[in-house]
Amino acid sequence: MEKVVAKQKDGLGTRATIQKFGRFLSGMVMPNIGAFIAWGFITALFIPTGWLPNENLSKLVGPMIVYLLPLLIGYTGGKMVYDARGGVVGAVATMGIIVGSTQPMFLGAMLMGPIGGWAIKKVDEAFEGNIPAGFEMLINNFSAGIVAGAVAILAFVGVSPIMLGITAALSAGLAVVVNAGLLPLANVFIEPAKILFLNNALNHGILSPIGMEQAAKAGQSVIFLLEPNPGPGLGILLAYWFAGKGTIRQSAPGAMIIHFLGGIHEIYFPYILMNPRLLLAVIGGGVSGTLTFQALGAGLVAVPAPGSIFALIAMSPKGGLLAVLAGVAVATAVAFFIASAILKMSNQVADEDELVQATAKVQELKGNKVEVTQTVSQKVNKVVFACDAGMGSSAMGATILRKKFKEAGIDITVINTAVNELPSDADIVITQRTLTERAKTKLPAAEHISIENFLNSPEYDQLVKRLS
Repeated sequence: MEKVVAKQKDGLGTRATIQKFGRFLSGMVMPNIGAFIAWGFITALFIPTGWLPNENLSKLVGPMIVYLLPLLIGYTGGKMVYDARGGVVGAVATMGIIVGSTQPMFLGAMLMGPIGGWAIKKVDEAFEGNIPAGFEMLINNFSAGIVAGAVAILAFVGVSPIMLGITAALSAGLAVVVNAGLLPLANVFIEPAKILFLNNALNHGILSPIGMEQAAKAGQSVIFLLEPNPGPGLGILLAYWFAGKGTIRQSAPGAMIIHFLGGIHEIYFPYILMNPRLLLAVIGGGVSGTLTFQALGAGLVAVPAPGSIFALIAMSPKGGLLAVLAGVAVATAVAFFIASAILKMSNQVADEDELVQATAKVQELKGNKVEVTQTVSQKVNKVVFACDAGMGSSAMGATILRKKFKEAGIDITVINTAVNELPSDADIVITQRTLTERAKTKLPAAEHISIENFLNSPEYDQLVKRLS
């Protein structure tokens, strides 16, 4: 019995470690998604094969992908380690690997940014308490400059050749998989991983950098469509709407809007956890969708984020929109038919309580639950919702609470942000349970409220009642 418990703990620890590492990787990309989309729009519009070819404006494409985007990733990675000071050194370190390579260095930026931040952090720790009065600015500036220069040279001389070799190996391996027609099998692993909340880690930490390398050479990449494809999730929700039973059937249409149009895929995860056999449906939808993308030569010019159908349309190259939509439609249809058959065979009536339980299970899969402690503030001026990226579930929660505050006549600011970017003036911080400890570490003086579900949480009404 003790061995079984130990194995379970080891499994939870391994999963938590993978999730933490994946969140760190995606955390370098997610804040810069706007820049990636800007590059995608400019590429789709102005390159010679774009929607509005323009030789002059197309000159923006190369410098943005070679310099701007990797530097933003490097700065963000350094900042995550050691605030703005680490970000500056991380950006300089990234410049070394950019100049030392012959292609866009996204993976290199994700390596050198944090290394630069870590290096200056260690140097500052060594100098702490040993700087003579009046020399603080001089030593701080020179130490940052010397460390940044040293790490940039290291990146240029030593790391660039290694990263070029790794990138070449990944590209060669990807080419073998694509040529062998095996790319659709990637969804056998991607779809279950999404249910474990590894979607951002997979998409922005692994797939997007590879896709950007491919898009820089070919003008588009099918890799951008592997994880963001909204078809499998839409098929699940459609199946619940048409073949489901009980009151849960009524919640499916609203979830479809949030998932398919809003691009927040987490909304359909609890529906799968109510009936784990539905994993077969999303895997089938993902594989068939990718097979269709590959057969029709579909691809996107940049990463679509969030995974909304509007984002996929916006990032589609000229002449490639129908192929993208066809893959989404096939994935939806396959997932729908498999899920419908499973739901009819299960012959069970799902109700709201079951959905709440499944939502709680989602949170458990994201990480161990934590005990909630709150330090009640005397005066509340700002409530902050926080999630990993600060764009998806936290944005929904902020919108819902803002509306409840307005209806109750409460004049309190409600915003959403990434958990790593919590503002110092936040009075109340609302996070999902798995992120509460991180939020407390970032902002220990604030009141922290843990919730299970951003869409429908009793804590909202309790907070409104309390603040009224």
